[in-house]
Parts: sequence; structure tokens; C-alpha cells
Amino acid sequence: MLNKNDLEFLKETIPFLNHLDESDYLSIVTAGSKSSFTQGETILNRDKECSGIVIVKSGQLKAFFELEDGKEIMLYRLLARDICILTASCVLKKITFEVTLEVEKESEVYFIPAAIWAKLADKNIAVKEFSMELVSERFSEVMWVMEQIVSRNMGQRVSAFLLEQSVLEESETLTMTHDTIAKNLGTAREVISRILKYLENDGVLKLSRGQIRLTDMKKLKEICH
Repeated sequence: MLNKNDLEFLKETIPFLNHLDESDYLSIVTAGSKSSFTQGETILNRDKECSGIVIVKSGQLKAFFELEDGKEIMLYRLLARDICILTASCVLKKITFEVTLEVEKESEVYFIPAAIWAKLADKNIAVKEFSMELVSERFSEVMWVMEQIVSRNMGQRVSAFLLEQSVLEESETLTMTHDTIAKNLGTAREVISRILKYLENDGVLKLSRGQIRLTDMKKLKEICH
């Protein structure tokens, strides 16, 4: 059961919550839950039961699609106050692909059971419209990723990924391995190592064990375009 502070946060995040009738509101209060996760934990994957709607209170998650050969394609990230409905395949019955959620930074996450959300959406147009907005928003991000894969070469994609990480970390020194980048971009570690070495030789970054220091942000941005 959610407490008063939890509900205040959810009211700020989910616009229709204040307009539910008492019984529907109580269904959220009694069925909703909150959990804490550490870096590297998997919240949802194809082997786990449907988690319903995911709402991030704090931290950072990544949503990715796992290919048959074990490679991953990162679809989008979830930060504080972000909501993910694509994890609720049991709500969105016509969505057949499975998204995996992994914790990138220690996180607090709320869950609203799929059955409760589906019931609210069936009887309340505001909930249904909000759900469709969430789906549209996430699919736009997924389609953007697909466009990058089709239209950009791997050097451009690596550069864009490093820039995004720099913004998220608020630092030009990134602590990550070549393997981590490869997993996020759905390619081989050797490919990433080769591209990073090329970028280092070009004066764009400096490599050290477990770290990448971005030394020429302007040039890195130019490579992306």
C-alpha cells in the first residue's frame, strides 16, 4: 500500500489521479507499490511476469530490446518522473515485442498493476488518453533509434552515445567499458574498440582503463552530423 508521500508524488506525475472517483483512487492506493533497486538489477525481462506500469521516482533505468544473438539495442532511458507503459504487455495486448528494463543507477520505482490500470482505462477516458500519449511518446523514441541504426554509420552512433552519456553524467569523463557501449548499440566490442581508438587518434577523446575522457566536444558533435 502506498503512503501519503508516495501519493503526493504520483499526483504530481500522473495528471488524472486527482480526478478519479474514490473507489478507483483507493484501488491505486491499495494495489500500487514501490521498490528500490541497485545498479545492474533487471526489473523486467521476458522471463519475468508483467510488472504493469512503471513510474520512476529517482535514479536511471534503460529499456532495451534483446536480439536472438544476445546483442542489445537500447531503446530509451527512464529518469525521475518518467513513466513506462511499454513494459505492460499484459495491458497493451497488441504489442508483441518484449522490452527489458535494467537499472543503470540506484533507483526507486513505483508499480501500478496492469489489471488495475486496464480497468481504469476501460471506464475513464482520461486514463485511456494518457495511456495513448505514453505509448506514442515511447514509440517515437523507439522509431528514432531505428532511424539512427538505418541512417547513421557506427562512428556517428558511438559519438552520439558518448554525448548523451556526458549530458546524463554532467561530466566529460565517462566511467564505462567498451563492452557496455557495444551492448547499448547492439554491436561487437571489437567494433567499438576500433572506433574509439580512431576517435582517440583524431584527438576527440582520451582512453584509459575503464574510462573515456572527452577532449574535443565540438568535434564530437560535428561527427554526429
